[in-house]
Amino acid sequence: MADLILHHYQNSPFSQKVRSILGYKKLAWKSVTVPNIMPKPDAVALTGGYRRTPFLQVGADIYCDTALIADVLERIAPEPTLYPKDCEALSRTLAQWADFTLFWCGIAFSFQPAGMVNIMAGVSQEQVQAFAADRAPFRANLPRMHPAEAAGQMRETMQRLEQILAGTDFLCGAVPSIADFSVYHSIWFMRDVAKLPGVLDATPRLSAWADRMAALGNGERSNISSEEALAIARASKAQDLSGRPFVDFHKLPLGSEVTIGASDYGMETVRGKLLLADANEWALRRVDDRAGEVVVHFPRLGFQMKKVET
Repeated sequence: MADLILHHYQNSPFSQKVRSILGYKKLAWKSVTVPNIMPKPDAVALTGGYRRTPFLQVGADIYCDTALIADVLERIAPEPTLYPKDCEALSRTLAQWADFTLFWCGIAFSFQPAGMVNIMAGVSQEQVQAFAADRAPFRANLPRMHPAEAAGQMRETMQRLEQILAGTDFLCGAVPSIADFSVYHSIWFMRDVAKLPGVLDATPRLSAWADRMAALGNGERSNISSEEALAIARASKAQDLSGRPFVDFHKLPLGSEVTIGASDYGMETVRGKLLLADANEWALRRVDDRAGEVVVHFPRLGFQMKKVET
């Protein structure tokens, strides 16, 4: 199998979600650090315009969105599983809530003055302004939550998580599930990046759980450059998807020219020929001057596909 290449940056919450999964599964992976704001020319050459962080590269296959990345890593390394059979549906549903509702509340809560000092440590005023300008269109029409509102909501949310953890080590039982990794990245950002004083003091079980999650590590990491990742894509052939089922809700045959983009935020679209449409995943074939022929994969949940009108 081709190497796992994670395109990410250190303080990205969703990147930490994937790094923790790699640690849990004890996987070796290559690290490519991407800029935290646009432009990202090397990343865009691979993804075709998708700008969220992280994305996973396996040869010439590019996987977008951490929900899909988790499924891919599960296929590659089924044990230990992210989806225990007795709580698979529950853990997936809790993960979906955490990756949107908890995430945005956690971001608003973390960007209070006490957190900003640590999040932006060593960053110039010009870089802060550039970061804010980059994120403004990225959030599209998502409402802004005031830190005071976020503080109240986060307090209630953490108390609920504290109750869930009564008598159990992880959110859905004795072992981690995808729910734990999706909740953890927001807690990690508040505690370890924003370093909010006493953020988990009132929730000792949640604090101990966060320590257990941190102890899983981040897997076996080695660094490569974005140019090396592009060369790997050019030299590789994407996986054969011909045996996968075709699930058609759009009345669009395979081979159609389509665009796919997120339906909530960061809604830039990727254009290509539809190669896969199964129950949970789409994939597009596209050609780039620098990356060569690549296949870009998306989950159905949280994304939308449209036909390119000619």
